[in-house]
This record gives sequence, structure tokens and C-alpha cells, in this order.
Amino acid sequence: MPAPPVLNVGFYNYVLTDKVVALVSSESAPMRRLIQNLRKTADLIDATQGRKTKSVIFTTSSTIILSAISQETLAKRLMSGEVSVDEL
Repeated sequence: MPAPPVLNVGFYNYVLTDKVVALVSSESAPMRRLIQNLRKTADLIDATQGRKTKSVIFTTSSTIILSAISQETLAKRLMSGEVSVDEL
């Protein structure tokens, strides 16, 4: 059985493409508040490796993933089917 397609969200961290619901910028005040509130719960995965959060990835399992890669770049990777391990 072939491996499911994955999206590189930075620093060798991957998300199954069929689990991605939305890619959102982290720049707005509501997103920053959401991230701050979710840091207190277990529903947040921080894949930024200490870098500035540029995008927020919502998944079908209600888990939210933070990435240091912009949502435009992630969307291009998702649309093109790119599964590279190129880093920032």
C-alpha cells in the first residue's frame, strides 16, 4: 500500500494532506489570541522550532499546527503535490 501524501510544514515535520482543512496567516489578532489560548491545551502542535509562527494549519481532527512557513508557500506545496524536504 503506498504511503499517503504529506505536506512538509518545515523542519522535517509533515502533515497528511487529506487531514488539512485550512491554512491561515497568524498575523491577525484573533489568530494570535487563539494560539495563546491553545498553548494551554493539548490541541496544539508547534512545528516552528522556536521561529516566528507564520501560519496556522487546521486539521480534520481539531488539532492545530503552527508552522514557520507562510501559508502561501504551504498552499503552493499542497497544490503542486510537492513532497520535498527543503527547509526554510
